[in-house]
Amino acid sequence: MNASESKAGPRLRQVPAVTRAIAILRLLGRGGEPRTLKAISEELDMVTSTCLHILRVLAEEGLVKVDTATKRYSLGVGMLALARSVIESNPFPALVQPVLDRLANEAGVTAIGVEVAALEHMVVVALSRSRAPFRLHVDVGSRFPALISATGRLVAAYSDVGDAEIERRFKALRWDQPPDIEAWRREVENVRRKGYSIDRGNYINGVALVAVPVLDRHGRLTHTLVAAALANQLSAARAPALAKELQAEAAALSELLAARS
Repeated sequence: MNASESKAGPRLRQVPAVTRAIAILRLLGRGGEPRTLKAISEELDMVTSTCLHILRVLAEEGLVKVDTATKRYSLGVGMLALARSVIESNPFPALVQPVLDRLANEAGVTAIGVEVAALEHMVVVALSRSRAPFRLHVDVGSRFPALISATGRLVAAYSDVGDAEIERRFKALRWDQPPDIEAWRREVENVRRKGYSIDRGNYINGVALVAVPVLDRHGRLTHTLVAAALANQLSAARAPALAKELQAEAAALSELLAARS
């Protein structure tokens, strides 16, 4: 393995059947009405016979169930066992929820706990909404590219991945107001100095997001705390003060997580 490969991570060999099975589970996991085979295969641009074979295997394992009368598919109870083991092995959601609830109530923000999975993606694992007339389209389980928004700047700042790989992934991101990559890099440098990140309208027009890192005992980024509000509610003067409050909470969470690991 050469140096560039080691920095970008190992190359993954594609396994189409696994990729398609995961796509089916994610589609059914969006909720709504159970779906027919035709609807699933068309939504995922999958050959109908291939889709049917995968659905049968997933149903056999209890991850998908089919209504024999309507021939519609939905997630099966087997998913609960998988979800339960994830929850039981990951203390972060339970530890962070009271923190998010307090932040949402006192600061009037949508407070979010995020788990970071290297450069691949980040996942919302806990959430608390304020009573303010503002709703961010995010729910527990939502996935986003790891370099997007305020958390993305944290990921870049705390990553040891090379600039070329970061730039490649950056170019694939979708923003409402895309930042220039050189300006973005300067913001990443500021994150390294200040220990927090602010996205003001880049990711979502009119929305400000503040994010701070939650580090493990080795100083590696594992989670983030995020506060989101309308930009006029989270002013440039107020955001740094909120970031400091988030940093204190993140430090306490880091200690709690280290004690449990």
